[in-house]
Amino acid sequence: MAHPDFNLLLALDALLDEGSVIGAARRMNLSPPAMSRTLSRIRDALGDPVFVQVGRKLVPTPKALALREQVRMAVEQATQVFSSDAEIDLKSLDRRFNVRATDEFVSMHLGRLLGRMAMDMPRAMLRFSPEADDVDEEALRSGRIDLFISGSRKLGPEICVQSLFTTTYVGVARTNHPIFDDGITPERLARWEHINVSRRGKSIGPIDTALEEHGLRRHVALVVPNPYTALFALQDSDLLLLLPKNLASSALAAGLRIRLFELPVPLETVLLTQAWHMRMDNDPAHQWLRRTIHALCNSDAAQTARRAK
Repeated sequence: MAHPDFNLLLALDALLDEGSVIGAARRMNLSPPAMSRTLSRIRDALGDPVFVQVGRKLVPTPKALALREQVRMAVEQATQVFSSDAEIDLKSLDRRFNVRATDEFVSMHLGRLLGRMAMDMPRAMLRFSPEADDVDEEALRSGRIDLFISGSRKLGPEICVQSLFTTTYVGVARTNHPIFDDGITPERLARWEHINVSRRGKSIGPIDTALEEHGLRRHVALVVPNPYTALFALQDSDLLLLLPKNLASSALAAGLRIRLFELPVPLETVLLTQAWHMRMDNDPAHQWLRRTIHALCNSDAAQTARRAK
């Protein structure tokens, strides 16, 4: 049996990620004709076309799609093997991270995280993956995502977890909403229709449990997958929205015609964490990403504490 050519693995990874011969050639520092010849070798090795021409685009075959994550993981593991005893040059490292994160983290920290990446790891790329039906720890275990930033939850024993920051929830309404005409009680909170934010289409949350303790139920008139859609939806309506306080404050600072209010029923403080599979624990690039995210979150927490004094 012939020994595998790992250059073909690198080329296949580039082709699957770029979706074009020209893009993959640029990444591999090859000419397009050379990359085309490499693609032919990959086809011979796999016994599959890998990509087929549809119009002007190359479309991956089902086998290529099935191999995508396996190829990516193999390349990353091979990179770690050959760089384990050498100092990693982050500035020249061509790396991409698949991240699944809450909208609160994205709105608060993404800009500064990208700024740090531009200085320390300029060739890296962040790819934010939408929340899906798969179990989050399975996505980490399989390599579909490299980092998971979310509210604290129970994960498998092979998943590493680090605390980032805590958040509380506030109510949001348009500036002249009639709810502000009087004191905001649980009864008045339940009187108005609500927007629920859920990437998975859920219409209930912790607020419903809190209202039930007062014998109340709210009516959710709209469910949207992200808070940005929700914020614009309530601009010209009497809908109410619950959001993490930092995210709502950012929307207010951005100039949206909204007003925040404290909830008349207590909700638990939410701890946000970052989680990763233990196989990534010693990876220098992944360590840089985790360390930078943790530092950004702690810097914000310290500033908030100083303002509260």
